[in-house]
Amino acid sequence: MELDRSDEEVLAGEYGETRRICMEILVALGKVYGAERLIPVSSVQVAGASYKTIGDPGLEWLQNLDARAVVPAFLNPIGMPRDDWRKMKIDEGFAEKQQEILDAYRRLGISLSCTCTPYYHQLVHYGDHLAWSESSAVSYANSVIGARTNREGGPSALASALIGKTPEFGLHIVGNRIPDLVIEVDDPDATKQWGSAEYGALGYLAGKEAGNRIPCFRAIRPNRDRLKSLGAAMAASGAVALYHVEDITPEARVPFFKKSFTLDQKETVTIPVADVNALFTEIEVNAVAVGCPHLSEDELRTLAGLLSGKKVKKEFFVFASKEMIDEHHDLVGTIEKSGASVYPDTCMVVSPATDTLGSVMTNSGKAFTYLPTMCGVLPRLGTIEECVRVATE
Repeated sequence: MELDRSDEEVLAGEYGETRRICMEILVALGKVYGAERLIPVSSVQVAGASYKTIGDPGLEWLQNLDARAVVPAFLNPIGMPRDDWRKMKIDEGFAEKQQEILDAYRRLGISLSCTCTPYYHQLVHYGDHLAWSESSAVSYANSVIGARTNREGGPSALASALIGKTPEFGLHIVGNRIPDLVIEVDDPDATKQWGSAEYGALGYLAGKEAGNRIPCFRAIRPNRDRLKSLGAAMAASGAVALYHVEDITPEARVPFFKKSFTLDQKETVTIPVADVNALFTEIEVNAVAVGCPHLSEDELRTLAGLLSGKKVKKEFFVFASKEMIDEHHDLVGTIEKSGASVYPDTCMVVSPATDTLGSVMTNSGKAFTYLPTMCGVLPRLGTIEECVRVATE
């Protein structure tokens, strides 16, 4: 890799041991993937924030670092709400360790946003180079916004925050953002009635087909919330960090990209609507959880409307960013009046709160993928309307 003078000085330890280690991580990553240089990033999203996922080794590593972020950097969800963890029945020992992790990130200059939807609150523009790490956020930034980021690991993202750069490879390079395959639904008219849950189910199936390739969807017209759900599920069931939707997502509308797509020459995968519908099986559940990824304003509004005047009879977890909750007290109040609980900072996957529930209903294709493997929970997929019905019946 070609490093400029300041990079060489950092690598030589002239700006401290922590920055030397971070530069070493970035250079090693760049060499593995054939990067020729480091490029500046406009923001960083750091994963590895829940004590459930990083444990004592991750905490010890964080506590030994001594530097501060040099670009805007913000944190992924943690394992509990910062202020209301007792309500969520979080163990006190877990809470103490989680607070130590937060203290370590605060000392490193990382904003404690604790959300998987930073794009709702951070300015991100088409063409921006980022170093983001949460899989659904990476998918949204690349696909829906048209920014450029690889799916960073926790250490490499933190290194980018403290250095301000990332290796130039993968999805930072325009030529690597061309689709590898085409995905179609056998009955496009059926998708006109789909909500976020059905698009999450489609993403669950599409991710298994795509793996780590870049798909382009044809003949579907999802809105932003449905794109979020589609991409989050593909990132979970596969390793899709970028996808396109013909005539919808930004790069699929740019003439340069459209000319280079040559979709008629790509492998085409057809997903039957029947296979999507088959994921919506009915099983008894002990709880309901929505907000994976964290809910948007429109999703909060929809949920508030569905729960207005009703009372839940099962534990109902609702997850959104603290900023979203603070900005929409009226909607949150309506939801909580039903008996549902709205939590910031965490989610059903990285919190230990769902590990003992046995079975959980969700409208998220991402959570449908992760709940069995990360929480040992039997998942049931349903629309937001079905989630409310099951919780209140």
